[in-house]
Amino acid sequence: MIWLHLTAATLALGLGIANLTLAKGTRRHRIVGWTWLVTMSFVTLSSFPIRELNEGAFSWIHGLTIWTLFCMAVAIIAIRRGRVRTHASFMIGTMVGVIVAGLFALAPGRFISSLLGT
Repeated sequence: MIWLHLTAATLALGLGIANLTLAKGTRRHRIVGWTWLVTMSFVTLSSFPIRELNEGAFSWIHGLTIWTLFCMAVAIIAIRRGRVRTHASFMIGTMVGVIVAGLFALAPGRFISSLLGT
């Protein structure tokens, strides 16, 4: 499960960065955005079975997972209601969260860190 989660998270990171650089409101922006949303939904939901951080129990990271799902929902509702700034703020915030989560995943003793030999 960790490999699927890692692969999807890497894809989400790339899609998110790409979408932040695309012209907003275009068909391409919407397609990349929905692809990112589906990918991030998989990333968040696939995190629940991963419990190595807290000896088999849920950890604070799972709380961030719930927060991420909430933020994505708020962003979608916002754009459907024409609240572009709210949408942008929540999407940018979620991307910052993805980047921070990736950096934490590189911490010594974590799975990705062990793959890199650190």
